[in-house]
Amino acid sequence: MAYHKPVMLQESVEALAIKPEGVYVDVTFGGGGHSALIASKLTTGKLFGFDQDPDAEKEGEKLEAKTFTFVKANFRYLKKYLRLYGAKQVDGILADLGVSSYQFDTSERGFSTRFDGPLDMRMDKAADKTAKDILMTYAEEDLHKLFGIYGEVKNARTLARTIVLKRASQEIETIGQFKEAIAGCMPKGKENKYLAQVFQALRMEVNDELKALEEMLLQTAEVLKPGGRLVVISYHSLEDRLVKNFIRQGKFFGEVEKDLYGNEIKPFASVFRKPLTASALELQENNRSRSAKLRVAEKL
Repeated sequence: MAYHKPVMLQESVEALAIKPEGVYVDVTFGGGGHSALIASKLTTGKLFGFDQDPDAEKEGEKLEAKTFTFVKANFRYLKKYLRLYGAKQVDGILADLGVSSYQFDTSERGFSTRFDGPLDMRMDKAADKTAKDILMTYAEEDLHKLFGIYGEVKNARTLARTIVLKRASQEIETIGQFKEAIAGCMPKGKENKYLAQVFQALRMEVNDELKALEEMLLQTAEVLKPGGRLVVISYHSLEDRLVKNFIRQGKFFGEVEKDLYGNEIKPFASVFRKPLTASALELQENNRSRSAKLRVAEKL
């Protein structure tokens, strides 16, 4: 089964402004599409590809570039693993925050609404919390918040109540059982979109995605050299807001801090005023690029 076509491949790699002797990190290796292009531009440089997924690790073995090292870890441990490999500072960091089509197309991973399978959704199969655990144990109020904030589900309260009532009389173990349990909550004719939002919320919670993203972004400010580039492709409004705020203000909430002279204290400057989006041609060829926003920042 093939990995997806990388989104905004040329634009994101160009935005790194690659130096052939530089050190670069692809913190979301996936199928290795972005990494392969970065590696092709290096001579004496180095490239580290982070991913916690065993399937991505197999793809990493196929990238036969002397400059490349696969790091089997969540990107929230960016600084720790770069230190381990002797790379204290780097010239560029790329993050593509999308879930790969490969994961969606593998039924036993439990990411997709199209197949029946276990309610799993763990990016790291060694992690202990699955989607089933969340559905069976979270309090109604926590489920309401989860679906409302992460999934932007309109009837999140009703959905949470329905799950709590259903689980009182039966285990919800599979995707099929879950879809059946919440069938009454789905708006007619918009079932697929609704399920996509619900599954997105569960996936983000299972993998602690927003917290991991915050931790990774904070570390980029420490590991990037002055003039180094941070390139992030996001697909969800919450992720994009975190990235935008961090680049503009150096933090996720509140106003940018200033010194005694009124100068802004922040680690990055935006390279483009607005995020870049996919070209008309890519939108035609690759459905996944529809919601993609590419933000680029330079370390001050």
